[in-house]
This record gives sequence, C-alpha cells and structure tokens, in this order.
Amino acid sequence: MPGDFERDLTAVQGIDAVPRILAVVCGMTGMGFAAVARVTSERWVALAVRDEIKFGLLPGGELKVETTICSEIRDAGLPVVIDNVDADDLFCVHPTPKLYGFQSYISVPIVLSNGRFFGTLCAIDPKPRTINTPEVLGTFKLFAELIAFQLDAIEKLSATQADLIDERKNAELREQFIAVLGHDLRNPLASVDAGARILLKRENDEQSTKVLRLMQTSVQRMSGLIDNVLDFARGRLGGGLALQRDSSEKLGPVLVQVIAELQSSNPDRTIDAQVDIDQPFDCDSNRIGQLASNLVGNALMYGTVGSPIHVRAATESSTFVLSVANAGTPIPAEAMERLFHPFKRGAAETDHQGLGLGLYIASEIAKAHGGRIDVVSTKAETRFTFTMPI
Repeated sequence: MPGDFERDLTAVQGIDAVPRILAVVCGMTGMGFAAVARVTSERWVALAVRDEIKFGLLPGGELKVETTICSEIRDAGLPVVIDNVDADDLFCVHPTPKLYGFQSYISVPIVLSNGRFFGTLCAIDPKPRTINTPEVLGTFKLFAELIAFQLDAIEKLSATQADLIDERKNAELREQFIAVLGHDLRNPLASVDAGARILLKRENDEQSTKVLRLMQTSVQRMSGLIDNVLDFARGRLGGGLALQRDSSEKLGPVLVQVIAELQSSNPDRTIDAQVDIDQPFDCDSNRIGQLASNLVGNALMYGTVGSPIHVRAATESSTFVLSVANAGTPIPAEAMERLFHPFKRGAAETDHQGLGLGLYIASEIAKAHGGRIDVVSTKAETRFTFTMPI
C-alpha cells in the first residue's frame, strides 16, 4: 500500500477518537462492522475497522472499489442509508449487498476542509437495522466531520514539521554561507592585499603604482561588501547584530582611522572631519566605526565630486552625535521611505556599484546602540545624523 495510502493509514490510526467513534457507531445502530475507508477512483482501503461479525477485513485491507457502494458515494458526494436491502426498491437488485452479504448499510462521505473527498465512515450488518433516521444520520455526519477535522489538523502539523525541517536545512546553509564569506573569501583578499603592499614597496613606474593602488582600493571595497553581507546574513537569517560594548575603548581614534582610510582610498575627494569626543562612553567602537564608514562611503558615492564631505563627531551632554553631510542631488521623497531597507539604493542607482546594504547596516548598528539615524536632504546638502544616548 504505497504512498499516500500509507500516510493516510498512519494518520487515521493516530486519531485516538476513531476507535471510540466506531464503537459508538456499532453500539448505536446494532451493526456488527464499522470502518473508516479511504476511497479514490481506483482503490478502497480500510484505515480503521471494528469487526464484530467476522467480516474479515483488517486495517490496510482492500476491497475492489468497483464492487463497493462507496465509489457511488464518492461520485455523488451524498450519504447512502439502507435499513433492509431486500425491501429497498433500488438496492434489492444491487450486486454489492449480495457480494458482501449484508442487509443493512450506511455510509457517509468524509470531506476535508479544502473540499477534497477523502473517504467514508461506513457500517454494515447481515441483518436489517433501523438506521435511516435523522438521529443516526446526523450522528454519522458529525463523526465524519470530526474525522475530517482531525485529518486537517494532522496535515497542517505535518506541513509545519516539514517547514521546521526546511528551516533546519536553511540554518545549515546559512552557516555554510557565512563560513564561505568569513573565511573562503577573506583569505584570498588578504593575499591580494598583502601582495599589493609588497609590490608597492619596490620601485615601480607610475602606471604600475596606479594599478597597485587601484587593487588595494578594490580589496578594501570588497572587504567592506563582505562585512555588510555578513552582518545582513546574521541579522536577518539568525543570530542578530553582535555588539562588543566597552566604555574603556576610545572611539575617537577609531573614527579618525576610518576617515583616514577612506580619504586615502579617495585621494581626489575632500573629507573635512572634526572629531571632538571629550568623554568615554559605553559602545562598540568598531561597529560605530563601521557605521561611520558606511555613511561616509554613501556620501562619497552620491555626493558632488568637487564638493567636500563634512564629518562631525562629538559628545553633547548625554548624547553622542555623528553627522555626515555632502552636496549633491536631493534624495527624492519616495526614496526616503526605503532608504534604510536592504538592497535599496539612492537616486541613479544603475550608475553605482554595490549591494545597497550600507545604509541598512548603519541603521541596524544605530538601533543596536539604542540610537537612530535621521536624514535631511535639500538642494543645499544631504545630511545623515546618528544620535545615541551615552
């Protein structure tokens, strides 16, 4: 009994109420055999059985579907009730009662919530029984609905369990993905960067030096992309954005270094920076440095080439404020709404490279510190301002 029938047999056998339902059916009607059957156009399979007349059918046993009345019930979708076959005008000449030797018969369709015909709740007996009453038929219908409800619940549970299995697989893929980014991509980049540094220490012509510096810039850019994708993977796929807060570590030198590296990588641009942090405070200085790098990187990408980028970082009373401003085309109102969404970029998106994760990561770092990033964009300037309590 392959495939779905095995699953259906297991499902019905797992419903604790089914044996009780069959016992009540037999006790209420006086009939000696009751069953829950799975019925398709090709097969009739008993899934649960109560047999007090030695009919000889066990769970998993089959009857030829064309020899049963259940096939007709499947086609019509209506119950069939017979008190006495010999006295019934329609079924007195029907081959099924003679084949299986019964005089009384009742079968009610089991229909799932999606409208799919599942099978029947049926009973037979070799003697006539008074079963064609509203009470008996109503009880059978109620039991059929109860079985259908339980089958629906089992199917939903199975789907949930399948989703959990898929989620575990996704978690494994996530870990592999993070491992590839964190190790397999970083190592080659580190080798390229080290090689470029070694070659720059030698005497080179102007063109070779230019190419080597471009290589270093590309390595730094790729490293930043890897950082952003790693943070996105951890933040959105599990694990959250990790912070290592330390009030003893000075933030000022970290910001100065970050800005210096960006200035070195963009010698044709001017970054006007003022860092005035007069007190230590509890934060993850490396993450704040990453936030600053992403904001300044965004300004470098979208700001007017000939205009300076202004960076201000200061502690003001009980608040730390970091702002990055640049001249350029104002951010459209519709873009403002999705500015900090992942994989979204600003105006003229197709003219710039990148994954659109920089501002999203910056926003997540701000939130993790209990702060926020505000944006004001006019014809005069676009300014991102990060504030957090200290």
